[in-house]
Amino acid sequence: MASESVFILLGSNLGDRQLLVNQACAMIEERCGKIMAKSRLYESEPWGFESEHWFLNQVVEISTLLSPDELMDALLLIEKDLGRDRSTPHEGYVSRPMDLDILYWGDALIVDGQHVIIPHPRLHQRRFTLLPLCDVAPDYVHPILKKTNRQLLDECQDFGKINVL
Repeated sequence: MASESVFILLGSNLGDRQLLVNQACAMIEERCGKIMAKSRLYESEPWGFESEHWFLNQVVEISTLLSPDELMDALLLIEKDLGRDRSTPHEGYVSRPMDLDILYWGDALIVDGQHVIIPHPRLHQRRFTLLPLCDVAPDYVHPILKKTNRQLLDECQDFGKINVL
């Protein structure tokens, strides 16, 4: 099986966000695959819910031999190991020490499953995702929308506050 290039969004708004992002990167390298590229760090206001705690976000590109389901399982375990508690169901979004989302897989893989959806269904609606994605893959073409990440960012209607760190 050949390795695949996968883009993952990291987000943290509870605890020592910088430390958690660094730990998540180390765990991703250890359990999922080699990190090939990292975006700059961004600080963004919460999206879709109210919180006084802003997020630290980064996109990493990895090379992995895992399947989409295996990678999702590994990412969920990393979230749990870094303190995320998914045991209580929530309506909508909540603050969390770590959130890991698969954004894109390979050249154009599309998955619409129970466990994994690729590309991420809301990535084109979120500047906090598109800005770091454009750091590492501005010309990557969204396999469904047929637009580059740069085009998606230019058209994005999300005007939430974001700072480059």
